[in-house]
Amino acid sequence: MTAIDLAGTATQRERRKRWRETRGAWALLLPSLIVLGVMVGYPAVTMFIQAFTDYTVKNKVQGTAPDFIGFENFVDLFTTSDFPAVLVRSLSLMVVLTFFILVFGVLVAVLMTRLSRAWRIIVSVGLLLAWAMPPLTATVVWGWIFDTQYGLVNWFLGTVTGTSEWTNHSWLLEPLSFFLVLTIIVVWQGIPFVAFTTYAGLGQVPAEVLEAASLDGASGVKRFRYIVFPYLRSILTVVLVLQIIWNLRIFTQVYALQTRGGIAADTNVLGTYLFRQGVGEFGSTSAIGVFMVILLLILSWGYVRTTLKEEEL
Repeated sequence: MTAIDLAGTATQRERRKRWRETRGAWALLLPSLIVLGVMVGYPAVTMFIQAFTDYTVKNKVQGTAPDFIGFENFVDLFTTSDFPAVLVRSLSLMVVLTFFILVFGVLVAVLMTRLSRAWRIIVSVGLLLAWAMPPLTATVVWGWIFDTQYGLVNWFLGTVTGTSEWTNHSWLLEPLSFFLVLTIIVVWQGIPFVAFTTYAGLGQVPAEVLEAASLDGASGVKRFRYIVFPYLRSILTVVLVLQIIWNLRIFTQVYALQTRGGIAADTNVLGTYLFRQGVGEFGSTSAIGVFMVILLLILSWGYVRTTLKEEEL
């Protein structure tokens, strides 16, 4: 057998080996792909198709096909409804929530590195309790704290000021105070994730480098900016994208506070607005869903592009 024949045989063996590995990988991925296709792919495609039709519950009951109306549902969203106001409100709330969660989460993580072991365990347990509490339960608890008649906040403010101005004061009636309470609840539950993630990332920073920078006279802010932050950049980018998505999809806390006294028309965000749309208006609600998906993709595109570039390298 010549050298050419040996080389050809080796090449065929490598191809067969790669084919077996590829086939095995696809066999392992197939169940997950089927589940994703059924649970995510089919509803997404259905929602996209319905967004361009006048599909209502009437069509479903009568078994008739809806009419294709093009972009009419999307045009109506921005011209004949209060969706633009809800969108601006949701984006503004998302920015505020994301900012406070990231800032306080990073500060707590840095603080945990300075605490003793006992205090670090206590802080970790407290963060876990806040994180583990279901959003609805947390909203109910904070709703009682800000309750009009029996709330701890009204009692405390009345005691400190020595007046009856805060007696029966409703924190949920006015949109500004409503979103203040909402911000406290969401930030309180969002800090633990950022704190634990950042604290794990801080363990990657070499202690000797920080010590050398401290000896050279670098302040704490400069050490964090020029030494710590480069190590945390990829972690904080992922956390930032996740917080943007989660805070833009917020629903439970808003809906629960609305049922305790908030005015839905003045406090709706994208999630609750979609939920409160006309029953059976599948076409218009699908249009809202498609817009939300596109918006989330746009907001997270920077991270996706960066990740793809890193994988290519």
